[in-house]
Amino acid sequence: METVLNPTVVSAARSYGGWQRVYEHRSAVLDCSMRFGLYEPPELGKPRWVLYWLSGLTCTEQNFITKSGFQRWAAELGAIVVAPDTSPRGDRVADDPDRWDLGQGAGFYVNATEEPWARHYRMYDYVLQDLPSAIASILPGVGELPTAIAGHSMGGLGALVLGLRNPGRYRSISAFSPIVNPSQVPWGQGAFGHYLGSKYDAWRAYDPTALIQDYGPRTGRDPQGEPPILIDQGTADGFLGQQLQPEVFRDACQAVGYPVTLRLQPDYDHSYYFVATFLGDHFAHHAAHCTGDRAI
Repeated sequence: METVLNPTVVSAARSYGGWQRVYEHRSAVLDCSMRFGLYEPPELGKPRWVLYWLSGLTCTEQNFITKSGFQRWAAELGAIVVAPDTSPRGDRVADDPDRWDLGQGAGFYVNATEEPWARHYRMYDYVLQDLPSAIASILPGVGELPTAIAGHSMGGLGALVLGLRNPGRYRSISAFSPIVNPSQVPWGQGAFGHYLGSKYDAWRAYDPTALIQDYGPRTGRDPQGEPPILIDQGTADGFLGQQLQPEVFRDACQAVGYPVTLRLQPDYDHSYYFVATFLGDHFAHHAAHCTGDRAI
């Protein structure tokens, strides 16, 4: 089964002079139909760049495009923004209706190896392969543009993993409230055990803290020149202590000299109110490394 190279428009709306559209297409990797948001900014006479945004648990492509207000920053900085769904969908796709942190809406951006998940749950390959192909069919030449990746919560995990595992693919990485050490926290352990089985090596490939440990003198991988990471975390986030633990990731980065900025924001929670408040800084971070427009 092949990916349909002409995604169909589900909805379209003008926003800040550009267009916010939602498309549907058939994914060969996931073996199901998928939706994604695509924002095309107005012509500003600036170099274009692309930001992939990965959303969190229970989300679809709608959460980011309707709640964050990102279109303002994308229009100002000339960014094409791609926001996919968070998991495969459909009646034939495995699910666990009794859990909100497993199954549909909770793909964790991994390539599942265990049944019944392995057939459809390959979100890592979807973001890396099928989604860029679908975007290129709409906007030819987009693959030549500087690209960045970001996300929230489970999507922050996905952004970190995709950015760290694919040197040269992304100019910069950022995350809000990311799951940074999934092999050591309940959300990650629950999902990885089902999707990837019991082998820790398989889990490690999707654990940002473990991936950072592969840098430095011990392995010969030089962190200098790698995509810089910006993380914002609210101190009033109810998931902070048990599920997120960003200091663990920061400390691992500092131990090997990987460029990371962790900002703890007093009294902010896990919601899109938090994301929207600091999203302009994240766009500035990515624009600085993709086009040199501005930096925080």
